[in-house]
Amino acid sequence: MAADAKLRLARAFKWRHYKTVLGLPFLCQEGEASLLIETGFTMRILIADDHQLVRDAIAGFLRQEPDFMVDLAADFAEALALARQADDLDVILLDWTMPGMNGLEGLAAMRAARPGTPVAILSGTAPRSVADAVLAAGAAGFLPKTMSTRTLIAAVRFMVAGEVYAPMEMLTEREAPTATLAGAQLTERETEVLRYLCEGLANKEIARRIDLQEVTVKLHVKTLYRKIGARNRTHAAMLAKQAGLF
Repeated sequence: MAADAKLRLARAFKWRHYKTVLGLPFLCQEGEASLLIETGFTMRILIADDHQLVRDAIAGFLRQEPDFMVDLAADFAEALALARQADDLDVILLDWTMPGMNGLEGLAAMRAARPGTPVAILSGTAPRSVADAVLAAGAAGFLPKTMSTRTLIAAVRFMVAGEVYAPMEMLTEREAPTATLAGAQLTERETEVLRYLCEGLANKEIARRIDLQEVTVKLHVKTLYRKIGARNRTHAAMLAKQAGLF
């Protein structure tokens, strides 16, 4: 097979490759995995942050991975120019407060410049409301700068695989308990999600009802399972109904 044909096929199956790295289930046709290895596929990442120490530190962590290539920008204008020139970017990481970003305007501009390329937000201090806003606006992820190297690398691979990343602790912080079930205190949002589980709604339907990203609903459901000791959706609904919660 010609080299260019192999590369096109490798890119077509890239998401499967990275789901394998993450340990996620998938079906693989014979020869696909070996083809990816044979082509020597690498991931190209653009990091934009106005703090050089932070920018260089994140780049250094990512460059430890043999299949990662990293480009750097010091502000949003430089990042946008690089994004428009490059033809093989796999994911873009933008600092939330860097010059020229202007919050959601910068996110929208970058997504318009690179349709189909995951664009994520980096932040050191932004509250949960910002995380909710950027995910709702179509960001591929929200990455706190305090996350560990291992988690950062996993998050990058997760987003390149076509998924949306958000840290569990960011999604559950500062929510006051409003209900108790199986000895666990549930937040208002968790209680709302549980009520829709009892109604038999799927995650996508729940997301539409409460105006959240589906990935956020999935994280709330996972937290619910852990808190109340539920094995699955049916078990969670049964526990809630037995307790007379709804």
